[in-house]
Amino acid sequence: MARGHQKIQSQQKNQKRQQEIKKQQGHDQKTAAQKALIHTCTVCKARMPDPKTYKQHFENKHPKTPLPDDLKDIDQ
Repeated sequence: MARGHQKIQSQQKNQKRQQEIKKQQGHDQKTAAQKALIHTCTVCKARMPDPKTYKQHFENKHPKTPLPDDLKDIDQ
């Protein structure tokens, strides 16, 4: 019956190892998501992933502020 005990220990070690790997991957996804936010609002410093989202944000959140030059040529 010694093999049964070894099997359980091996499964527990493997489970711990898998959890460690999952934690590391989750952290990498967060940093990748942060890197994807490349456009920064000039007024409130919010970060957006693409110019269309940035333009929508600017028009909705800062309607009284004139549109920056880099957003004027972007179509929705």
